[in-house]
Amino acid sequence: MEKKRKKKGKKKVPKEEISEVFIVKNGKEKIIKTHTEIEKKEEQPSKKQLKKENKILRDIIIIMAGLVLMFLVGYAVMYYSKHFEVDGVKFETMRVGQLTLYKTFLPVIYNGAETKYNFYLRTDPRILENIQSDGSISIKKNMVLNMTNSFNCNGDGVIAIANLQNLYKVLGTDIMKDENATCDSLGRYMFVQIGEGDETKISEFGPRGGCYNIYINNCEILEGTEKFLLDTLIEVNKKL
Repeated sequence: MEKKRKKKGKKKVPKEEISEVFIVKNGKEKIIKTHTEIEKKEEQPSKKQLKKENKILRDIIIIMAGLVLMFLVGYAVMYYSKHFEVDGVKFETMRVGQLTLYKTFLPVIYNGAETKYNFYLRTDPRILENIQSDGSISIKKNMVLNMTNSFNCNGDGVIAIANLQNLYKVLGTDIMKDENATCDSLGRYMFVQIGEGDETKISEFGPRGGCYNIYINNCEILEGTEKFLLDTLIEVNKKL
C-alpha cells in the first residue's frame, strides 16, 4: 500500500486569540463569549530602541578597537625599548643577573650551513657612538695586538681582550702579540696598540691604513675596545 506523501505545510504564522464578552439585558443577563484568532504581527523595534542598540554596538566596537590599539602600542614600546640599531647593526638589550648586556650577531657558515654567532657588549652601543674614532676599520688576515699597560681594571682588561679575539677569530683574522712589531708600511697586517691617553678614543695611522691606537683614559678599557668592536661590526655589516 502506497504511503501517502505528506503535504508540505505552510509556514505557521503566530496567531493571537481574542476573547470578547457581550452582556445582553433582556429581562435576564446573558453572557455571550466569542473567540477569534488573528495573525499576530511581529513587533518592530522603535526608532528610539534602534538608536539605543546602535549606540551600544558603537561603544562596544570603540572599546574593542581601543584595547587592540593599547596592546599594539604597549608591544611596540616594549619591543623598541629592547631592540635598536646603530648604523645598521641590530642590538637587543638583555638582563643577565646584575648585568645589562647588548647582544648582536654575525652570520657565519658552520658545518656548511649559515648560522648566527652572538656577541655581547657591556657598554650601550648608543653611548659608544660618542667616542671619537678617526679613520675606518680595514680587516686583514693577520693582526698584531699589543698593550703598553696591563689594564687589569677589576678584570675588565681580560674581558676586553677576549672580546676582541673572539670577534676577529670569527672574521678569520689570526691575532698575535709582538712587542717589536710596528705599523706595516705595506699594509700586510693590522696593527692595534692599546695604551693610556688623556681621552678614550681610537686613532688610525700609517701610510696604508690598518694601524690603530686605542687610547684608554681612566680605565675605560671596555669602552675603548668595544668602540673598536662596534666600528668593526659596522664595517662588516656594510660589506654584507
